Amino acid sequence: MPKEESAATHAFWLAGRQATGEAAFDVTSPWDGRVVGTVSVPSDAQVEEAVAAAYAVRDEFAATPAHVRAAALDHVSRRLVERTEEIARLISAENGKPVKWARGEVGRAVSVFRFAAEEARRFNGGEAQRLDTDAGGRGRLALTRRFPKGVVLGIAPFNFPLNLCAHKIAPAIAAGAPIVLKPAPATPLSGLLIGELLAETELPAGSWSILPVPNDRMPALVQDERLPVISFTGSEQVGYAIMDSVPRKHCTLELGGNGAAVVLADWASDEDLDRAASRIATFSNYQGGQSCISVQRVIADASVYDRLLPRIVAAVEAQVTGDPADDATDVGPLVSQDAAERVEAWVQEAVDAGATLLTGGKRDGASYAPTVLTDVPADVRISCEEVFGPVLNVLKVEGEEAAFAAVNDSKYGLQAGVFTHDLQAAFRAHRALEVGGVVVGDVPSYRADQMPYGGTKQSGVGREGVRFAMDDYTYERVMVLTGLDL
Repeated sequence: MPKEESAATHAFWLAGRQATGEAAFDVTSPWDGRVVGTVSVPSDAQVEEAVAAAYAVRDEFAATPAHVRAAALDHVSRRLVERTEEIARLISAENGKPVKWARGEVGRAVSVFRFAAEEARRFNGGEAQRLDTDAGGRGRLALTRRFPKGVVLGIAPFNFPLNLCAHKIAPAIAAGAPIVLKPAPATPLSGLLIGELLAETELPAGSWSILPVPNDRMPALVQDERLPVISFTGSEQVGYAIMDSVPRKHCTLELGGNGAAVVLADWASDEDLDRAASRIATFSNYQGGQSCISVQRVIADASVYDRLLPRIVAAVEAQVTGDPADDATDVGPLVSQDAAERVEAWVQEAVDAGATLLTGGKRDGASYAPTVLTDVPADVRISCEEVFGPVLNVLKVEGEEAAFAAVNDSKYGLQAGVFTHDLQAAFRAHRALEVGGVVVGDVPSYRADQMPYGGTKQSGVGREGVRFAMDDYTYERVMVLTGLDL
């Protein structure tokens, strides 16, 4: 990134226009500590102005013609394509994500805005229903449509600083709901860049704001009665604290996971095991393991375990670590040195408790080497919590039933992957696994941005995925027509 761009001070977006506050903070690269950009922080008065503007425009925005909202979303999608390399470099700089993965993230955000434009054109969520199925309903017809619940407060995390902002903003615009977005303090630049593209559209003033407020000011936004819908992606502790503090609000929470990849006995050829090992190694380490659906647990049938394990170790050791700006890098740093030190402590705790370290286990600043463990006790944090780092725990089980039980032996339930060729086993997995998504023939880390995405148990409530988020942001309102000749 050029020096003049690195030193730039970034304004925030208040009711669709650029603004600056009196305070600012530096965004630094987790790879080398350099300042990537300086971000202006809105004052309390400016936050109030943004919320008041969103609340005031809510009826106007809900009534905005679908083609206006769709055109704005299409515009953002096209502009993201045009600026892909620039944005990918920005994501990599502020987040530490290898640039090849950052390009993929930009491509996903392109799709999210495109899907939202398509949904805006066809979304009404209802149907005409005859009510004369009972005598008292003679001549009556019910027409159901969906309307926004109100202003959305979107709270985005650091690990996908562009695409998870897109997953808050795009469905809200498509549904006609104003949104106030709070990007993650560690990685606000990508979210602010979306504001540049939205500002080029004809959306009503006040219908969107992007405010990089610090986390300690989030509770005031959460409590504000003018923001009846909260869409949060982040940690289990923070997510449920939000929901518990506002029990009368609608909360969509996409929280943590403990992603399991199951390898059943029929996935047994050399080609099968090579593919499973490659996919597991890649998706336990992509984003530095900082994905809610990264592979954290491998649950392998005893009949394939001894052939699979060395393949996994070799594939993990083949991951290229280093500078995230290098196209060859597979695994960059974690978001901060504190994050890497936490992973280091969890691995050491597991080893001290009897786990076997097969590869990795070393930290260098904010970077942590891709790591494989076996024989991990069930009660250590690597087993039962979300590590959010490049660490794999490989477990041997006897048979399908034991494998599925091991997946379910977790407080989390986001997604699971099941390597099998058996269609019946796939359907058994779909029925038995207590997760929001079952990916057959692959790792749990697959996500298409238009599909429903979310979890069970402590992994959250509600669903993302453009149309499904639009359902969360809206409610059904029925109109009954009387005296019709049906």
